[in-house]
Amino acid sequence: MRPGNVLVPQAPDPELVQILSKVDPNRVKAIIEKLVSFGTRHTLSNQTDPVRGIGAARDWIASEMRSFAAASNGRMTVSVPSYVQQPTSRIPNATVISNIVATLKGSTEPNRVYVISGHYDSRVTDILNFTDDAPGADDDGSGVAVSMELARVMATHQPAATIMFAVVAGEEQGLFGSNFMATTLAQNGVDVQGMFDNDIVGSSTADDGTVDKTDIRMFVSGLPQNNTAQQNLNLAAIGGENDSPSHQLGRFVAEVAQNVVTQLNVRTIYRPDRYLRGGDHESFLQQGFPAVRFTEPHENFAHQHQDVRVVNGVQFGDLAEFVDFDFTARVAKVNGAGLWSLAQAPGTPKNVFIDATVLTNNSTLRWTADPNADSYEIVWRETDEPQWSRVIPVGKVSSVTVNLSKDNVQMGVRAVGKNGFKSPAAFPFPG
Repeated sequence: MRPGNVLVPQAPDPELVQILSKVDPNRVKAIIEKLVSFGTRHTLSNQTDPVRGIGAARDWIASEMRSFAAASNGRMTVSVPSYVQQPTSRIPNATVISNIVATLKGSTEPNRVYVISGHYDSRVTDILNFTDDAPGADDDGSGVAVSMELARVMATHQPAATIMFAVVAGEEQGLFGSNFMATTLAQNGVDVQGMFDNDIVGSSTADDGTVDKTDIRMFVSGLPQNNTAQQNLNLAAIGGENDSPSHQLGRFVAEVAQNVVTQLNVRTIYRPDRYLRGGDHESFLQQGFPAVRFTEPHENFAHQHQDVRVVNGVQFGDLAEFVDFDFTARVAKVNGAGLWSLAQAPGTPKNVFIDATVLTNNSTLRWTADPNADSYEIVWRETDEPQWSRVIPVGKVSSVTVNLSKDNVQMGVRAVGKNGFKSPAAFPFPG
């Protein structure tokens, strides 16, 4: 017997369909081309020149974000949080690091927050070369365009939880801007329940000419980076290696963001990032926040971290001509579907435990009731399945016993709102 029903992916509601229909490839193109026009956006480049350097890019992004906020009836505010980074190996002189953040305040749960980010700094072959042109169209003008375009289309809507549309600096020098943002949120006790990092999401063409317009990679970290060694051992002891909060965030995105509206398949990869590489989502993971990274299906390394030049007839450099703006817009729709579905649902259930005090072939779960939840569901899957496959509605309760053995399957608890939106699942721990 397989208790419950087959899990049917949550479809976008009419408001979400309307939001995603406004994502405009032409605006994505205009954003990326404008970013390229600043010549270089290297973290060490000029911060006061009005037309060239990272300072000009910062001011333009902030101005655009403020124009989006003007349509929000005061719900969206824009800030440019900054700090001075002291010298390190990749920053020889004290340097101001500035992020741009458009915050769309939640109507019912403003302290429950979801973050989307791309980085606006760029580089060439030499990480310390801040004078030569570093167009950064794909890395990471594409991710900046995703954040900015979603800020524009969501500014006139009212999410239940808060969404922060971020554009950060200092990524290429060492994730400085994202670390500043994540640590600030953690120090302020903000309940960040999900973070999306979009970095190199602009091209559908690989270095061998292969074209893939239908897939986007989503990197999902396993063991939480802020876990102690003992916590990792405890997780392994119950077979929970594939059930971290970031795994649940990834499963959620895979459920809600692959559909006829987004027209993209989300390829989930159980790895923090590409092999031995990293990005801004890691700053959030280190603070204990669930986070995933989106990256195009096949990178072309001739167009990444390269001086602009031609060698044997091959064009090197991260130029706008190599960006697929329609593809980038669909990546924005995947992010938009995930963000809106998160913000409109109740929060991920907290303090979820499974009774391990008695030997039984049933399983008793309990959790802290959320006043914003209309009901709850137990989701479950075989231990070797990647996605939740079945669901058991249990009503508006804070504990339940189900006819499933904790020995044999993986279980989770998710909350359901009055609007039908469902939260990511929470994995139970022994209690």
